[in-house]
Amino acid sequence: MFNPSRSKQVDLLVIAGEASGDEHAAHLVGNLKNRYPNLKVAALGGKNLKESGADFLFDLVDHAVVGVFEVLKNYGFFKELFGCTLQWVEEFRPKAILLIDYPGFNLRLAETLREKGLSKKGGGDIQVLQYVSPQLWAWKPKRRFKMANVLDSLAVIFPFEVKCYEDVSLPVSFVGHPFVGGDYSSPVSYDEKGPLLLLPGSRVQPIQRILPCFLDAAEKLMEYDPDLKIEVPVPSPQIKDCVEQILSHRPTLRNRILIRENLHGLKARVALMSSGTMSFACALAGIPGVIAYKAHFLTYLLGKFLINVPFLGMANLLLPDAPPYKEFIQSDAYGASLSLAVKEILANESKNQKGFKEASEQLREKLRNPQELDAVDWLADELGMA
Repeated sequence: MFNPSRSKQVDLLVIAGEASGDEHAAHLVGNLKNRYPNLKVAALGGKNLKESGADFLFDLVDHAVVGVFEVLKNYGFFKELFGCTLQWVEEFRPKAILLIDYPGFNLRLAETLREKGLSKKGGGDIQVLQYVSPQLWAWKPKRRFKMANVLDSLAVIFPFEVKCYEDVSLPVSFVGHPFVGGDYSSPVSYDEKGPLLLLPGSRVQPIQRILPCFLDAAEKLMEYDPDLKIEVPVPSPQIKDCVEQILSHRPTLRNRILIRENLHGLKARVALMSSGTMSFACALAGIPGVIAYKAHFLTYLLGKFLINVPFLGMANLLLPDAPPYKEFIQSDAYGASLSLAVKEILANESKNQKGFKEASEQLREKLRNPQELDAVDWLADELGMA
């Protein structure tokens, strides 16, 4: 299943199972390799980690799923993948493992390494670190106890997350959000003459649910503004195939929508977004828009019972007193409701964009690390290289 490793010596294994984690991990690994070019890094992740200079073992992001029932459907694959990962760790014995979010897989791996006596928490010599916290503040807060038992250190990217771990012994550091770092280049910027961006996500199943709603809204918005340009950025060939398959049933729209494979240099006048990394990038860029999300019905019911947060969008969670984005969840997310919300933004575009820009400035202020300790500093210190 894995590509063969080029080297028997591995200093660091990085595991990122989702597109957002892959982006954060690649940014971290690239900066780390620039500072320490002789560091031997192997990775399971996506296309960004593949281009970061790491010894790439497997494209985990291409197989990302979300939701309890989606995971169960793919149980056989993930069982095999877990076994291959564990076997690789036992053979190559990296000095440290860096887990990027993805708790269902990563925390189980950390727990197994402890049980087998391979990790430091289990009496072994492999250091197990994590960058980007699971969303304990949203659901499964008791995970912090398992994390304290299996991890050596954690770096978080939102300042309020440090408090989530105050009652456990796990060392937790706020290292600032990578999107507000000095070397970060936003993939998207506001342009009053730009297109409507459709951002349905980075996983096939959610895209299959939410993109048709976005397309229904786009059709109505084209009636409102016949000159409206529309773009759909796609992060991978798999997602491109999924989007094209959905658009194949909408021939009128297919000729009006540009599919963008390059996710950098995007411009937008307004955006329809699922909650996720790209929606947060839009918020930091001051781009007006609307957030919408649809899950498997049973996943939604379970989530409604377990999740205890007032919003899905991170920008809204960070600015709860004046949430900048309207959210439409499950049955509320349909073409007419989404198009109406976008029309309201466009009807007074100048005033509304000013409000979104002010929100972006507030977000940036919240996410800067006053101690100027970034993720590379934290990781280098943990690896004994600082």
